[in-house]
Amino acid sequence: MESSNLSTLREEAAAAEDEELSPLPPPPPPPSDSASASAFSPDSIPPRPASRLLQKYAPLDWSRFFDKEEDITIPGSNDVFHVYMAGSDGPVVFCLHGGGYSGLSFALSASKIKEKARVVAMDLRGHGKSSTENDSDLSIETLCNDVLAVLKTMYGDSPPAIILVGHSMGGSVAVHVAARKVMPNITGLVVVDVVEGTAMASLIHMQKILSSRMQHFPSIEKAVEWSVKGGPLRNVESARLSVPSTLKYDESKKCYTYRTPLEESERYWKGWYEGLSDKFLSCPVPKLLLLAGTDRLDRALTIGQMQGKFQMVVVRHTGHAIQEDAPEEFASYILNFIGRNRIGPHGVEIPGLLRRSQQ
Repeated sequence: MESSNLSTLREEAAAAEDEELSPLPPPPPPPSDSASASAFSPDSIPPRPASRLLQKYAPLDWSRFFDKEEDITIPGSNDVFHVYMAGSDGPVVFCLHGGGYSGLSFALSASKIKEKARVVAMDLRGHGKSSTENDSDLSIETLCNDVLAVLKTMYGDSPPAIILVGHSMGGSVAVHVAARKVMPNITGLVVVDVVEGTAMASLIHMQKILSSRMQHFPSIEKAVEWSVKGGPLRNVESARLSVPSTLKYDESKKCYTYRTPLEESERYWKGWYEGLSDKFLSCPVPKLLLLAGTDRLDRALTIGQMQGKFQMVVVRHTGHAIQEDAPEEFASYILNFIGRNRIGPHGVEIPGLLRRSQQ
């Protein structure tokens, strides 16, 4: 949920203005058999084309990037979690989005990762298309239990190799799930732009940051436009994919607003991030930390990184949502992480041992 104050994309705004100011095609000449037809009559005025600005920010279909979607019903409960899936071979890259985002936050990067691995992106409780008995319970314990329940329901007692990838709040959930050590097939952990020190320091300002957001939108297109001009995203294509799933229509106000009321979850914020660095370092799997800036690294992680306890990459020129702003670069880091640690569909593969087994 950590937020960055992103500057308005002047290039995007200028391009949008250029499109709006481009001249419309001239009207057709009046019919030759109607000399008395006025140039100002309704019949002589051509229909106005759809706004190019609205087309630029129109929603995109997720099916161009994921292969399918499913609802995972948790046995013995009324909880139903929505997942997007892509790919058919390799380990499973299980993606957990940040607070206020959705599984479609990973859509663009999934279309690249699925070439060499499977991708599952989950809508967490209270987000996207998931529906639970208590959508407002965003405690770290509940979110972790949800992830484990989805993995158990999807894969039973024989899960494939799983690389947990979590962004912001989802990064905290991924760390806590891995730290529980209850699933031996978790073979990798990737945390995206969340560090305990920075996150804890920002909590005092979070309500102000949330209240300063634009709260109501007359259309989905306007919400997408705001997200890249004054909101958390910098990639228009990704925003067109992910932003619609973070909204709901308010019948009483006749406008769109946020699906997840993050300002009401304040009592859980401290639990998301407190002790996160030590938990991350204690996870007994290969680890990758992707950051949008070096200022986000706290003391415990600085020491751990110097000791070689995890791999760290700083991704320049992106905002907080690295997987959305730079999806191809993000996908390459994930695939390189899988290859570097020799993670196959059933776990870490050691070529020498594999050859002897085959013999």
